[in-house]
Amino acid sequence: QVQLVESGGGLVQAGGSLRLSCAASGRSFTNYAMGWFRRAPGKEREFVAVISRNGYNTYYTDAVKGRFTISRDNAKNTVYLQMNNLKPEDAAVYFCAAGASISVLSILTKASQYNYWGQGTQVTVSS
Repeated sequence: QVQLVESGGGLVQAGGSLRLSCAASGRSFTNYAMGWFRRAPGKEREFVAVISRNGYNTYYTDAVKGRFTISRDNAKNTVYLQMNNLKPEDAAVYFCAAGASISVLSILTKASQYNYWGQGTQVTVSS
């Protein structure tokens, strides 16, 4: 079992920044690629970003490329999502997820590839 707890959400004006954190406990953090997903009201959950087990590889959905940065600190069992230049369309509940992978370089972009999920943190962006 892996428990994931997100924090850092809140209300921000368009153009502002937030940093989300996801603290993991339980089984070895380094066994998992870590991803961020989001779900906006009335929309399906969508992939946002992922980082490989060793942190060497990252991948983003096109809508956030150049604005969001995912990182991880394996010593602290924590993954981060730095969100800059936020737009109203970024408003959503953000979830972190852990996906087991054999390769330390694997990138997982589908929700079905993830084994554990956090409860989510709300991000609201005012225009």
